[in-house]
Amino acid sequence: MSASFLSIDPGTRRVWLDARNPGFFENPNRSYAELHASTPTFFWEQQQQWFFAGYDHVNSLLRDKRFGRQILHITSREALGWPEPPAHTRHFDKAEEWSLLELEPPEHTRLRTLVNRAFVSRHVEKMSGDITDLANRLIDGFAADGEVELLSRFADIIPVTMIARMIGIPDEMGPQLLKWSHDYVGMYMFKRSRADEEAADRSAREFADYLRGIIAERRAAPREDLLSQMIHTRHRDQFLTEDELISTTIVLLNAGHEATVHQLGNSVRIILESGFDPSTLFADAATTERTVEECLRICAPVHIFQRYCLEPCEIDGVCLKRGDKIGLILAAANLDGRKFPDPLTFRPERNDGANLSFGAGIHFCIGAPLARLELNIVLPLLFHRLRGMKLASTPRVKDVYHFHGLERLDLVW
Repeated sequence: MSASFLSIDPGTRRVWLDARNPGFFENPNRSYAELHASTPTFFWEQQQQWFFAGYDHVNSLLRDKRFGRQILHITSREALGWPEPPAHTRHFDKAEEWSLLELEPPEHTRLRTLVNRAFVSRHVEKMSGDITDLANRLIDGFAADGEVELLSRFADIIPVTMIARMIGIPDEMGPQLLKWSHDYVGMYMFKRSRADEEAADRSAREFADYLRGIIAERRAAPREDLLSQMIHTRHRDQFLTEDELISTTIVLLNAGHEATVHQLGNSVRIILESGFDPSTLFADAATTERTVEECLRICAPVHIFQRYCLEPCEIDGVCLKRGDKIGLILAAANLDGRKFPDPLTFRPERNDGANLSFGAGIHFCIGAPLARLELNIVLPLLFHRLRGMKLASTPRVKDVYHFHGLERLDLVW
């Protein structure tokens, strides 16, 4: 027993880990280090499934075609012994029906092809001026105060505003989009409650209803935005259906800002706690990029990515059958000492290879170029304009697991 919330049996590779214990979720990296030392492939008792934390296994399984984000495209609920989905999450399930995160080829290929072009670096980089202007305007609003709660006044606002503008949703919808998104992603948390599920379903219904109105407007009067492009672009002689448009827009909005909000907060915290002089971390574009990548590696915002086994196979001595679900711990893979020496230490000069914070394979985060651009612009700007910035108190970590981020980040300068 290494801690009250973690027990590891290396012989059987069974792990008892309470993800709701503050000792874990406030600093999961410490537990990941223990798992790497004992058994990076393990059966998590509370979740009743196998998890993989080693970099090589996570990297390969993200690309392995024997695993997928869905399985009902090749079998049935009855064959798997699954119950029918509950009625109280029917709106959420409908909104997820055509989600890029949940589909496999050929549907995934068809939908992703339609939106990929908007997220390639050369198109995303055109947003640099808007990102800079918005960040400066927000900082103008609190720079003279000498203090700020950074998440609500800054980190929450930039990613949701940028992805909404790209899609074609007005800036003033930002607070409502945040509310819907926070409720929606509650469905991905471990040990979610019935209240969490009902909130997610309610927000999914409201989100979809709002988008139907916007879609109708863009059908009648297209604009220069991603939603208009998705509506009016024909792929293999087909247009996207309304349900496909709604699912795709919701996943782009949620994935396009939720993780970036967490990453902004996590990055500011890790930099302030590192003892490094921020002026050296952001001295030029190259050092800024290395700093951002090291922040992504050591304090990733998304920890778990789950996949279904599509055919019987054996991975690292674990025999899996069709329908088994496995967990890939992206954040733990980033802390594998065989890939990243001295993995728990923030070392912005690293050149050890790519982190897995955005995933890999066909489900590699489509918004990664936008998230990286926002981080590379906003972090140096923040530290440059608020010189002497420091933590006003110990940051409050969200008491959830799957995403990892802060509840509050109070700063003074």
